[in-house]
Amino acid sequence: MKGIVLAGGTGTRLSPMTLAVSKQLLPIYDKPMIYYPLSALMLAGIREVLVISTPEALPLFERLLGSGADLGMRFAFAEQAVPGGLAEALLIGEAFVAGQPCALVLGDNLFYGAGLSALLKHSVKTLDGCTLFAYRVDDPQRYGVVEIGPEGNVLSLEEKPARPRSPLAVTGLYLYDGNASTLAKTLHPSARGELEITDLNRIYVERGKARVQVLGRGVAWLDTGTPESLLEAAQFVHTLQSRQGMQIACLEEVAYRERFIDAEQLARVSALHGNSVYGSYLSSIVRGD
Repeated sequence: MKGIVLAGGTGTRLSPMTLAVSKQLLPIYDKPMIYYPLSALMLAGIREVLVISTPEALPLFERLLGSGADLGMRFAFAEQAVPGGLAEALLIGEAFVAGQPCALVLGDNLFYGAGLSALLKHSVKTLDGCTLFAYRVDDPQRYGVVEIGPEGNVLSLEEKPARPRSPLAVTGLYLYDGNASTLAKTLHPSARGELEITDLNRIYVERGKARVQVLGRGVAWLDTGTPESLLEAAQFVHTLQSRQGMQIACLEEVAYRERFIDAEQLARVSALHGNSVYGSYLSSIVRGD
């Protein structure tokens, strides 16, 4: 399976922070925002990832991530000149995906929790059509909402409904079979002129090929698109890291734990971070502390 990180958009809800820099390059505590969704793909066992962003921001993502070789990964980059909807990512990434199953993740979403890697890998292994990841929220009217049946099948999908049929919000992580790009071509722009991911998901629902994984109490999902949620995410990461002594979304560590790289490679990349807290943490993993 291949991965796509959609890191475009204008980030207007975070203005003026985003006037000169892409939202997904802003820090969540001690790491760039894009590290968090990228780590989710890596935890799913995905090693080939396409990053989609604006023409202005793309060189900065290339500078930040490089080719991916230091992580045992392969990164590719593509432009989304103007915001055209989440489903447009599957059109932009059609050649990259090349008819294979893919995971699409939004560049401002954070996923963390015990058993997350196992859940993601199981979802990849058992994929049959489309898999959505849902999270129980108090204010579902702000999100895409999914209603599910007793077998985990999808009964309905609604975008920001005034009267939600369930408290389950659809998160910014989607797994698709090899038909996703072809199906995305059949979509028509919505009233706001974008190709909506909900419309694509509805096609899978109509075909009986959509399933939902509900992220339980052991998993946290944070959408960092507003100043308040950005602060909450930073506080969440700081609290967990300071109490547990472990990093969240440390790409080099994930690559090492997933055996994308070995200890020698980890030692080499840890040296690139010098005597920073991040570099010292990587060095402690190399030593086996």
